[in-house]
Amino acid sequence: MTLRLGYGTNGLTDLRLDDALALLADLGYDGVGLTLDHMHLDPMAPDLAARTRRTAARLGELGLGVTVETGARYVLDPRRKHGPSLLDPDPEARAARTALLVRAVDVAADLGAHAVHCFSGVLPPGTDPDTGWQRLTGALAPVLEAAARAGVPLAVEPEPGHLVARLDDFHRLRARCGRPDPLGLTLDIGHCQCLETESPADCVRAAAPWLRHVQIEDMRRGVHEHLPFGDGEIDFPPVLDALDALGAAGYLGLTVVELPRHSHAGPELARTSLDFLNKHRPPRATAEGSPS
Repeated sequence: MTLRLGYGTNGLTDLRLDDALALLADLGYDGVGLTLDHMHLDPMAPDLAARTRRTAARLGELGLGVTVETGARYVLDPRRKHGPSLLDPDPEARAARTALLVRAVDVAADLGAHAVHCFSGVLPPGTDPDTGWQRLTGALAPVLEAAARAGVPLAVEPEPGHLVARLDDFHRLRARCGRPDPLGLTLDIGHCQCLETESPADCVRAAAPWLRHVQIEDMRRGVHEHLPFGDGEIDFPPVLDALDALGAAGYLGLTVVELPRHSHAGPELARTSLDFLNKHRPPRATAEGSPS
């Protein structure tokens, strides 16, 4: 298996979901990172199962793989960005986020998705880290049980500013949860450039055993801003070479372009992003072993 590229619907929010999927298939993407949100397979609206079946059929018609992403900003609370989180002081609020993630696992199973992506959330003011870790592991337990039943991995993303911010934090989470099989990793290449001490390519290689989902964009050191390719500081050929080798390490998922603040130019950026990645990725080998 070689690198399989997708594009995130959180960067195509001005398009209807069917139009976004058709665009990505026409451009030549292998799949889609589908963010469950009010404009794209709303997880809170009626008839979710029927709408999911229609989306699954459409994905099949277009030949697109899919990972379910859960980073919608206001899907649970119209007044709090990404709220409530898995770290919320209110147990009922944490339970609402847990229920959304369990619902996302069910949707992912019905779509035949590679994984369900999520993140920890920001530690609330006045909350000590140990309390935050206790809340996080408790809130994730039902999600991991659902993931185990459904056979769909849960892929936690280290996110700058969150309790789980770096790869080391992901391993701490795995240990605190008892290293369950369904708990995997979403690696965001831009976040590696932003925060990690290792290069993005080295992060890919170090994370390979736990990888279930990959997000990719450009970024600058120390600045958490998702940028179109070429606007940041990442040296992409070594990263794409490391990603292209993931298949040999067992990675079956997608590498999804994530530009959530660029929907105003989504269709054009989807085209130029794919052109950039194909231009900078290593040549694929033929069956005889020579470059194709």
